[in-house]
Amino acid sequence: MSVQTAPPAAPSRRALRAPGAREPFSAWANRHRKWLFAAPAMIFVGILIVFPLAWTLYLSLTDSQGSVRSASEFVGLQNYVTVLADAERFWPAVGRTLSFTGVALACEVVLGMGIALLLWRPFRGERWVRVAILLPLVATPVAVGMMWRLILDPNIGFANQLLGLVGIPPQPWLSGQDSALPTTIFMDVWQWTPMVVLILLAGLTSLSDEPDEAARVDGANAVQRFFFVTLPLMMPTLIVAILLRGIDALKTFDILYATKGKGGGSFHEVETLNVYAYGLSFDYNQYGLSSAVLILFFMIIIGAMWLLTMRKKAVSK
Repeated sequence: MSVQTAPPAAPSRRALRAPGAREPFSAWANRHRKWLFAAPAMIFVGILIVFPLAWTLYLSLTDSQGSVRSASEFVGLQNYVTVLADAERFWPAVGRTLSFTGVALACEVVLGMGIALLLWRPFRGERWVRVAILLPLVATPVAVGMMWRLILDPNIGFANQLLGLVGIPPQPWLSGQDSALPTTIFMDVWQWTPMVVLILLAGLTSLSDEPDEAARVDGANAVQRFFFVTLPLMMPTLIVAILLRGIDALKTFDILYATKGKGGGSFHEVETLNVYAYGLSFDYNQYGLSSAVLILFFMIIIGAMWLLTMRKKAVSK
């Protein structure tokens, strides 16, 4: 009785390669293709994000002023100590930044959800309504700021003329210390609520009709269906909208500078961290201090992003 043995396995390409022979580039590229495809994006991020951030961090540790080319000395954390001890400009700017972001974001989310719910169901002329709602996004923030500056001018503005027709005295709007910040918040809400509407409307159209129909059959009214069915299902999309718009609102600069100019006004009534850092850099040439403000501001943004991301993960579970 003969015993059959299996034929010997064919040697692999690596085994056939002579000792010391170099691997073909195509084989090496195939084994490292995920890194090769990601390399352009990583290089792009490194050049446009990492380098400016590292340079700003370096400047924040020096006494650079007057000119970025002038000689500067390493001062460690002295700039951060100086900035954090500035109770006249820095901390009020932090408060205005958080107030501007919080109030604008709350208004935009509430209005955005309401408008998205109105546009959720098809109706006659919905295309024209959607186009009209998106019109504020067409203009740049600087143009929007200049437009509202003319409308709200205390002497020739259309807003005060309209108020005069109903017997209301003229309002200071942008020229008042107490009314300037709420007015700029209104401008931001007017321009960026459509973006929130787009995000939330996309989320609403992706929802299934079955949960809402089941709640309707159980006798739930429209308010109950919204708070107990639609809103919980919309939470991931809602957090994305808050994340995107919140970070953008934190960084608002153009509309503030276009309406109030240097320092956020004569009494710094709309001076946020962005406007404060810009003034330190380009008005006073204090590059070390302004870089410290920007690093602290960057840490605030990263912290807000982390909190919202953790919240989104918790909701997704």
